[in-house]
Amino acid sequence: MQGISVILPVYNQSEFIGRAIQSMYAQTFRKWEIIIINDGSTDNLEEVIKQLAEDSRIRYIENERNRGLGYCANRGIELSQYEYIAYLPADDIYFKQHLNALYGILHGNEDAVMAYSGVKYHYYDSNLSSQGKTATGKIKDMPIQLVQVLHKKTAERWLEREELVTDDLGRMYWDKLEPYGSVISTSEITAEWVSQPLQRHKIISELKWGGGIHRYKQYYNVKQRLRFQSATGHYIDEFNDYKSIKYKTRGADKSSLKILLVGELAYNPERICALEERGHKLYGLWMERPYNLNTVGPLPFGNVEDIPLRNWQERVKEIKPDIIYALLNFVAVPLAHEVLMTNRDIPFVWHFKEGPFFCRQQGMWQMLMDLFQKSDGQIYINDENKKWFEQFLVCESPIPHVIDGDLPSRFYFKDETSSLLSDSDNGQIHTVIAGRPFGIQPQDVFGLSLQNIHLHIYGDITHNIYDRWIKQAINLAPDHLHLYHNCRPDEWTSEFSKYDAGWLHVFESSNEGELMKMDWMDLNYPARMSTMAAAGLPMIQRDNCQHTVASQNIMRKYDMGVFFSNIDELGEHLRNKPRMKELRDNCWKNRMHFCFDHHVEDLIKFFQKVIQKKNSNNSVLVVQDAVSMNTYSF
Repeated sequence: MQGISVILPVYNQSEFIGRAIQSMYAQTFRKWEIIIINDGSTDNLEEVIKQLAEDSRIRYIENERNRGLGYCANRGIELSQYEYIAYLPADDIYFKQHLNALYGILHGNEDAVMAYSGVKYHYYDSNLSSQGKTATGKIKDMPIQLVQVLHKKTAERWLEREELVTDDLGRMYWDKLEPYGSVISTSEITAEWVSQPLQRHKIISELKWGGGIHRYKQYYNVKQRLRFQSATGHYIDEFNDYKSIKYKTRGADKSSLKILLVGELAYNPERICALEERGHKLYGLWMERPYNLNTVGPLPFGNVEDIPLRNWQERVKEIKPDIIYALLNFVAVPLAHEVLMTNRDIPFVWHFKEGPFFCRQQGMWQMLMDLFQKSDGQIYINDENKKWFEQFLVCESPIPHVIDGDLPSRFYFKDETSSLLSDSDNGQIHTVIAGRPFGIQPQDVFGLSLQNIHLHIYGDITHNIYDRWIKQAINLAPDHLHLYHNCRPDEWTSEFSKYDAGWLHVFESSNEGELMKMDWMDLNYPARMSTMAAAGLPMIQRDNCQHTVASQNIMRKYDMGVFFSNIDELGEHLRNKPRMKELRDNCWKNRMHFCFDHHVEDLIKFFQKVIQKKNSNNSVLVVQDAVSMNTYSF
């Protein structure tokens, strides 16, 4: 039947949908229907729609729970009565000629299957200007957006959440239409792709918007495991990524603790299964709006019971946890602080990594000080961090502990190693970076190439962030820079053990051993340290021997580091095969120090110590209160 079926998927956007519907009423093209798919919204969407959608051309469908864009689009196509399909997300709008322009160009072209308009996008208001960008067709570096499209109905189906979550709409559907005909453009700007913080692509995209799989699952209330890949990130398969994690949960006994995790788990979150293996019950109270580096529940491993943020206090009272374990990075500080100040009777441990300077910048310094000074136990990521904080912390009776926050599970420390690439490459040296080439310049890659030193870089997100850097480095040393997708943790040992050494962050310290001068680079343990330790890999750092640098101190402690002042010196070190073998042997011998399981028993003993002291203090307070009451009774 001739006409246009407009599919309007909506999830918790009652504040926007009125504009979208009004933009439909304004269309000069009149033969349309709207199919509103309420994708499990929890706001007042239905009430708003009843006030706005009294037109017989509007149909309203509800999903019993959130099912995702692909499911909604497929359901809309199945219910559509017309042969042309358009899309209008609830936060977007059509200009009045939009459908008419698309219909005119597509209906008159038998060889075309899809048409798209130009679009206004990224409108931004500031004190200095009010402006939006425009594109007469496809937006640069973005897929064609839903609001731009009109296509003929075919037998093709959208990719659904159970198959893959992605912000690449071409992969989800547009590419499937190519066999049916050409794709044409009106070259007219007839719609607006409205910019607002809760757009789907921003919730998915790690690179620019701070989204990611944890943000996606939290926002859309997704409980099941996912396969996930943003246009700028690496592929995540929660069905397979944790297969090597084989902790066996022990039954609870008298020594078992109920541990309430508060905040986020950052890198290597599966480490917490080691606590369950020892019979402890875990609960999770997670921060809102995690970035891609902040792991929150629901977790695709273990048996952590999530506590909803809404009315969390009541659930905590029911659980009666033995201890609250709050962690890890600055984004978790507000929630951790709220829980600390609300539950003063429950033993509270604060474990902090990155970073104090972020907290200072974000106005969280007082909350951070409270977390250290009012918590019952404090965990620092290394001794240098502990000494730095203790300069100015005023704790009445601190109970400190030291353990890095991002340590991985023992199951990633495999025994199967690979042969060195350099052994079969005529003396060429091969080094690796697991992540960002922090502190290395393209000119340094050229210098390394003159020393026959290759640089191998892993990580899809890194490749996108450092795109310009990579192009410059390849131009300077095309045969010595090599790029790879992200390496899965269960492949760390086999993949990275083939390299001669791995790079930690490269920087020149300036603290001269003075604690007050130390910055985050001096204090930090990079997460990649454990990654390379799992492979028994010597680690390269700039020589900062005149200064206090935490990562350098631990490398010297275990004799695992390659320290250099210039590229020529580094080349000499890496070509010294007997010394490099000695370093490699030391790395392998000490590598379990960089795994969480190596420290978990001490962590549990620390929890028990904190609990014992808290209970003792509470008992004293009860006695004091009783004495006080007796005194007043006279």
